[in-house]
Parts: sequence; C-alpha cells; structure tokens
Amino acid sequence: MGLVQAVAGSIGGVLADQWKDFYTVPEGLPATAALFAAVPRGTNAGRGSNTKGSSNIITNGSKIVVPEGYGLLLFQDGAITGFAAEPGGYEWKSDDLNSQSVFAGDGLVSSLIKQSWERFKFGGQPGSQQAAFFVSLKELPDNRFGTQSEIYWNDGFIGTQVGALTRGSYTLKIVDPILFVKNFVPAAYLQTGQVFDFTDIDNAAAGQLFNEVVGSLAPAFSLYTNDPDKGNRITKLQQDSLGFAKSLSDAVEAGYQWRSDRGLAIVKTAIVSIEYDANTRELLKTVQRADALSGSRGNSNLQASVAAGIQSAGENGGAAGIMGVGMATGMVGGIGSLQQPVAPAAPAAEDPVAKLKKAKEMLDLGLITQTDYDALKAKTLGL
Repeated sequence: MGLVQAVAGSIGGVLADQWKDFYTVPEGLPATAALFAAVPRGTNAGRGSNTKGSSNIITNGSKIVVPEGYGLLLFQDGAITGFAAEPGGYEWKSDDLNSQSVFAGDGLVSSLIKQSWERFKFGGQPGSQQAAFFVSLKELPDNRFGTQSEIYWNDGFIGTQVGALTRGSYTLKIVDPILFVKNFVPAAYLQTGQVFDFTDIDNAAAGQLFNEVVGSLAPAFSLYTNDPDKGNRITKLQQDSLGFAKSLSDAVEAGYQWRSDRGLAIVKTAIVSIEYDANTRELLKTVQRADALSGSRGNSNLQASVAAGIQSAGENGGAAGIMGVGMATGMVGGIGSLQQPVAPAAPAAEDPVAKLKKAKEMLDLGLITQTDYDALKAKTLGL
C-alpha cells in the first residue's frame, strides 16, 4: 500500500506540474518589504487554475512578471542561479528534469516517466528545489535610530569634544542583491510566505543593523563636522539629509562593511532631534556670541555695550565706576580698539622757565623790545 500511495502521489504531482504558472508579487506587502517569494497565479490558457503543482518546482514555460523597482532572484537547490533587474515578463527555462513541461514542448511520455521515477525515489517529492524571490531595489523608508545616552566626538570647529543625544530615521537601499541574500538574509526568510522587512521588530538581522547604526553615529558626526566642505558646523546637520547620510554610510562601511559585504547602503537621513549636553550648549552659546560680534556688526554692538556700561557706571559709581569700565575694556583691547573717532590730544603745557629763557635770548638778539619781554614775563608768571 505504501508503494501504491507513493506512486499515486507521484503521478498526481507530475500531472499537476505540467501546467504553466504565472508568478508575480504577493498582495498586501508593506512598503518596507525587502525580500519575499514570488507567488503563482497560474491558469491553463483560461481553462482553470493549477492548484496541485509542487510548491518547490517551477515548470518550464512559466511566466514571471518583474514590476518596476524590483529585481528577481532564481534559486536551484538553495543556490542562486540567476538574477534579473529589468522590469517586464520572463519565461522560466531550465534543463533540470523536474522543470520540464508538456506545455513547454518537452513531450508527455518522457516528462511523465522520468519525473515519476525521480519522485518515487524521493517519496513522491521532486528531487530538486526551485524558487523565485523578488528583492526590492527601491529606497526602503522608516529605518529608525536613536541613542539612550550621549554620544561624543571631537568637533573641528569648536576645537574640543562635544556630546549629544539624537534620534531620527534613514532610507536604506539594497545595492547588491546577491551579496545581500548570500551574506546577510537568514535562511528562515528564504521560504514561501516569509517577508524580510527591515522595520520588523522581530527581525533579529534588522535589529543588528539598528545597533550598528547607533554605534556609527559618533564617527559619522565626527566625519561630518570635521569636513571643511561642510563648513565644520554641527548646526548644519539637520538641514543636510544627503550630506549626513553619506557620512553615516561611510561610517557604517568603515565599521561594519555594509556595502562591500552585505550590499546595503544608507541613502538619506532625517534627524528629528539633537539634544546637546550642558557643556556643549555653553560652547555653542560662546560660538554664537563670537559670530554675532564678528565684523562691522560686532564692532557696532560692542561700542553700544561699552557706551551703555560707561553711562551706567557714571550714574552709579562716578569716576571710580568709569575707571572700572576702562579697566574692563582694557582687558579686551580697550575702548580705543572700538575704531571710534578720537579727538586730538591737547598739547602739553610749556615750561615757564624755558619760555622766559627763550624770550630773553630773543631780547638780547634785538628781536623783541624790553616792553615785549616785560609783558610776556608778566603773562607767564601770572603777575
């Protein structure tokens, strides 16, 4: 009885595998789906559906439709045997015994007998496994990151270490589907009905990527803020999604070889928030003040501040207060450094003895009269 059942099952499966199948993308996929099996929607020239064919055999002549934004991976006994990235319809062709079909012109008797023999040896199951998987070639959104504690990096502009909490998201792209499947996707997802989704919280492989991104944030911030082409400003991070995405992609590549080993790349980032620690906030305030006090605008602001300080000191402390302001301004370059016009200094008072001596010489030389000399002497001595 067991032999009859095996043969009966074998023959039944062989007959069902003669139908040509139509494979396409399953319905109801999330926008973040990265890898999933092609599903058959087969009909025999409109005369009915193929519902009894073996689930791990694709018959010759079957059509597979590849939509825009997806690639097609073909598997034979667990190994990748083909890949198509161009959208359109493809016809399955294989020299494998279990792929032959009468609808592909392979002959009824030959295919029935040979397949039945192979299936009998495998307990009524085909002696080969074939599968087709779609892989997304689009940007996959909503991959989130966030830090629970501050990350630190050396900032080129501020000239010291800074720290912050940050959170945001990035888009991910599969740039090499062969590497992605061979080196990263767990075998559990290479099954019909399974969907590899980077945003699935139960996907351990996706969770590993999250941890690696968080571990790469500090190097990425350092790469960005120490790049002269970016202006060395951490305040530009949130406005430069592409620039920071490149820094983050370079950081994960350096640390974890995403592109070269896994065929993955970060395309865009969206930083939702950056919360700097207390020391960094104070440093940023100092930088903002320095920016505000630079150039002609800073000179005007500083002049106004000093003038207000002198007025306040004069009202509250008199000359001593004004002297204190003078000492304070001297520490930062003095009031004179404000580039304000200064009136010419009054000439120093002339020595009266020297002045009279000079007048006596003029009298002796006959240049002035005695009367002139007496008048100048009285004036000089205040007589």
